[in-house]
Amino acid sequence: QVQFVESGGGLVQAGGSLRLSCASSGSTFSMRIIDWYRQAPGKQREWVARIRSLASTEYADSVKGRFAGSRDDNKKTAYLQMNNLKPEDTAVYYCNYNISGMPQAWGPGTRVTVSP
Repeated sequence: QVQFVESGGGLVQAGGSLRLSCASSGSTFSMRIIDWYRQAPGKQREWVARIRSLASTEYADSVKGRFAGSRDDNKKTAYLQMNNLKPEDTAVYYCNYNISGMPQAWGPGTRVTVSP
């Protein structure tokens, strides 16, 4: 079973930056489209970013222009560079990819807290 381990979260002031990492155990990582999600307290999990390749990424409108996704297939790791963070970015961040249209088991996530 594929496993994901997210890291890099923390407490940061508004306007600050963090770089999240997502390490995967999956042997087909390089073939997969990687998605980042987040879940804020009391809210449903929402999609944040999609990384097809270094040249092909998509973002939710709420983070467009501030977040940048990347990947290192040799390390089976995806990244999410988050700049100009806002208090509304406070959430637990997760990564995942689909196999046959189904997301894999969710990792523990990494908590991001942005203070005003």
